[in-house]
Amino acid sequence: MQFSIRQISNFNTLDTDCLVVPVPENNKRLQGSLAAIDKACGKMIRQVLDSGDFSGKRGQHITLHLPKPSKVARLLLVGCGKPVTGKHKAGKEQQQLQHWAHQAGQHLQRLKARDAVICVDGLPIDDPASVCQLLAHELAASQYHYSETLSHKPPRPTLKKVALHGVGNNAAVRQAMQQGQATAEGVHLARELGNLPGNICTPSYLASQARQLARQHKTLGCQVLSEAQMKKLGMGALLSVSRGSDEPAQLIILQYKGGKAGQKPVALVGKGITFDSGGISLKPGAKMDEMKYDMCGAASVLGTLHAIASMKLPVNVVGIVAASENLPSGRATKPGDIVKSMAGKTIEILNTDAEGRLVLCDALTYVGRYKPEVVIDIATLTGACVVALGEHASGLFSNDDSLADDLLAAGQQSGDRAWRMPLWEDYQKQLKSPFADMANVGGPGAGSITAACFLARFTEDYTWAHLDIAGTAWKSSPKNATGRPVGLLCQYLINRAGG
Repeated sequence: MQFSIRQISNFNTLDTDCLVVPVPENNKRLQGSLAAIDKACGKMIRQVLDSGDFSGKRGQHITLHLPKPSKVARLLLVGCGKPVTGKHKAGKEQQQLQHWAHQAGQHLQRLKARDAVICVDGLPIDDPASVCQLLAHELAASQYHYSETLSHKPPRPTLKKVALHGVGNNAAVRQAMQQGQATAEGVHLARELGNLPGNICTPSYLASQARQLARQHKTLGCQVLSEAQMKKLGMGALLSVSRGSDEPAQLIILQYKGGKAGQKPVALVGKGITFDSGGISLKPGAKMDEMKYDMCGAASVLGTLHAIASMKLPVNVVGIVAASENLPSGRATKPGDIVKSMAGKTIEILNTDAEGRLVLCDALTYVGRYKPEVVIDIATLTGACVVALGEHASGLFSNDDSLADDLLAAGQQSGDRAWRMPLWEDYQKQLKSPFADMANVGGPGAGSITAACFLARFTEDYTWAHLDIAGTAWKSSPKNATGRPVGLLCQYLINRAGG
């Protein structure tokens, strides 16, 4: 999709498939582009508002066909809702804008428009660049559709060109649009990998996708460690998960070198369980098909690296993906088994369905060789996080307040929000084991917190954060990967790079 800035002085001469106009709720006085367009189309907007057929309520839309000689094929009015006031105004405006952009994108796809002009000056604007970034992201993201395993492919999106009217055509706005579009492409990749079935998207497939990204971007380098190499490194925790599967585990390393030589990288570590049956601690059969989504942390790492390489962000980033299947067999790890991690710590495995922390702990130890400035791991780690936060916010745990604040702010900016959870020492006692240095589960209480506490034991030397995305990485109805938290991670890295 091609984005541009277009200043329109006369709407009577505009030629486009669709002119999209935001309309505030119960708007008594038409202003700016809204007033100019109303005048150009013979007061049609005013008539629609006065008739009560359209009020500008959030989620409302109406399509008008303008009489000739107008060259605007359709006029799409999309309601903004009521102006936001009071406490937390900025955050609420961000959500309002994100919802409006999503609705506009969906309607443009439905109308099969090939090009569109969007009037931005009717939207709540504090920072035009941020608005343009979000619009570019939401409109590009609306083009995603899954078709890989369908015999009858759905029609491809027709929208190719979008022009934004009502903002200055400056370098900051153009850069913001490019960043928004690149983030959407990263989200697309993460969604596609998540939606693929487990018999296609295996650990080896993830490795092949990482190699493909490295071929696509000159700033990306890729290395993949085999099980034999992991065994030499002492990754007994990670390898204990893949024991029950015929598919070998893969440790995938992607290095993005966009920053200065010698600049310490940000490390992103993703859980890549391409199918999770629970192992010997077998999951219930209902909804087990959704366990193909247990690699969405890994998908978000690949999507983020793809996005920032497309943006050419001046930062250094290393992405680590710990990829495996978790299946039962005669070779599978059993409850009560004890394994040794790469860090030399022993772990009593009380539940083989708590496998994500086992692959992550070795990956988190391994990433230390890159001397990262910051480490962030991303994982569909616990059902307990879904119970706590639902599908709206990812769980955020961190040993550093500044890092936590930066991630929370990036989530708010991108609309890909997180909520900070406690990481108190009080919870560590739940991981005690009489037979090993620690157990891999901490009992029924505070499941997402004790999982984070487990990971904290392997990240004491880092400035570290953990994102539990079990509730946000996919939706069950209709089933679909969301691509989260690629938006949050990209915004965090954009902010680190200076905008």
